[in-house]
Amino acid sequence: MTKEELYKTIIDKSGIGVYCVNRDRQIYFWNKAAEKITGYSEEEMVGIHCYDTHLDHIDQDGHPLCKLMCPLVGTMFDANPRRNTVLVRRKDDTRIAIEVHTEALYEDGEIVGAIEFFSEEPAVQFDGQLMKHLSDVAMHDELTRLPNRTYINSYIDYKLEQLRHDGKPFVLAFADIDNFRLFNDSYGHLLGDQILLEISEVMRRNVRKDDLIGRWGGEEFIGIFANADEQDELALGKRFQQWFKNAEVLNGQTHISITVSIGITAARPEDTLDTLIKRADELIFLSKKKGKDQFHTDYMLYY
Repeated sequence: MTKEELYKTIIDKSGIGVYCVNRDRQIYFWNKAAEKITGYSEEEMVGIHCYDTHLDHIDQDGHPLCKLMCPLVGTMFDANPRRNTVLVRRKDDTRIAIEVHTEALYEDGEIVGAIEFFSEEPAVQFDGQLMKHLSDVAMHDELTRLPNRTYINSYIDYKLEQLRHDGKPFVLAFADIDNFRLFNDSYGHLLGDQILLEISEVMRRNVRKDDLIGRWGGEEFIGIFANADEQDELALGKRFQQWFKNAEVLNGQTHISITVSIGITAARPEDTLDTLIKRADELIFLSKKKGKDQFHTDYMLYY
């Protein structure tokens, strides 16, 4: 038996779940204990990205971790080990609490991935549908069911980490519905809610898998577009604006026209959540100042 085979045997017999991911978060090792705890075999897990599994990690407050606050991503980002109690979905759709410990993996002094050790909390199980509901409530807007501000903030922080460390660009579009208070005052809040719901449905039908659309609050929406930079801002602005125009809202037999003012900015490596939102908000203000029903971008201003 080679050293590697011995180590693998020890890991498999330990009762502790172990899996390894590369910098792209693709799983390349999944031990027998991980299979026993989750119900998923090595054949089902190796080769896929950890965020594409059905384990659906959430913290004890119901916040989803796989795409927003992943301990493995954090460890690959700053090299610090992490210990957390999280809830995962097993193959039989039950939720269990596990203790998670993550460590960075190195090659020639560079971080090349991360390893996660996890063990089951004894006798702690949760109904999968209940936990899904709690997670949904915590991270989605009550009216539109789009991601809410909490979700958006976490997602932007995650995308900024990706930009700084993996060079993956993204563009943020911030929209404010023009004259929304007038709609509410003239036609009532029910029509205002109908407008928000129709816009949300149009966005859901059109958003790409790698992008995210959410309701920031009130009449404000945010779009986060992956793999895009300043040169894509103009095309994204036209697309984002058209989604709002495509929303069909009727008040009796009268068609309600919806316009928006939009600010679009490409994220920069030195950005924080606050600086990125502030820059987009200033571009919205410019769109409002110049007459509404339009968008402004970094690219339009500086190039």
